[in-house]
Amino acid sequence: MTSVNQLLQNKGFDILSVDANETVFQALATMAEHAIGSLLVMDGDNVVGLFSERDYARGIISQGQLSKETKVKEIMTSQVVAVTPEQSIEECMAIMTEKRVRHLPVMKDGKVIGIISIGDLVKAIIEEQQFMIEQLVSYING
Repeated sequence: MTSVNQLLQNKGFDILSVDANETVFQALATMAEHAIGSLLVMDGDNVVGLFSERDYARGIISQGQLSKETKVKEIMTSQVVAVTPEQSIEECMAIMTEKRVRHLPVMKDGKVIGIISIGDLVKAIIEEQQFMIEQLVSYING
């Protein structure tokens, strides 16, 4: 069973973030530049929210606001669900399903050390299943 820590070892511990007072337009530009779907919203070392494409769709597009005038803090998700490096990818998938989120910050000793997405989890599960299939085929072929 793969842990979040193992997943981060492969993926990397890069953390891209935005300040709560930046504009939505600035946050979207950062997300586009790095081809990602969310940014942590930080106040120093503290996670104060998460800004995602979903927040943009619900907060800007559906309400007719302007992304160059609206601050990230006005539409971000402020109740962030986080996980620890020791948790399994299966636990994370269950959390994402239950809480209806697609991104989870990874926290250790009160500090954010990474972030995982539903895409990261699906990729890890597929790799784990592929490994298991290869092992079974090898066993059967003896």
